[in-house]
Amino acid sequence: MRLVSDLFDPEPVRWGLRGDPWVWRAMGEYLAGTYLPPSVGEVDRLLKATFDRVVGVDLAAESAPWVFREEFAHGGMSSGNVHLETWRTELLPTLVDRARSELDG
Repeated sequence: MRLVSDLFDPEPVRWGLRGDPWVWRAMGEYLAGTYLPPSVGEVDRLLKATFDRVVGVDLAAESAPWVFREEFAHGGMSSGNVHLETWRTELLPTLVDRARSELDG
């Protein structure tokens, strides 16, 4: 059985803002040792809850395009900024698609 953290490898080529790769890695670490749930819906819920826990933002409720988090600031102009729309439209869907492929395969 696969682990949810396996979904985070490889990392995407594109990010929204400089904080996004750090969130990606933090989520993967947070989910280390967690087995892949049996359904895509459960994976989706788990990933959104993990994002909320790691970033402190509910993607469904937050209307701001981005948020700043000091713990993800590692240098650069947009350092520490997490682009919420990229997480909604690209990064989380990528993880869910990877889970779907794993569960269907």
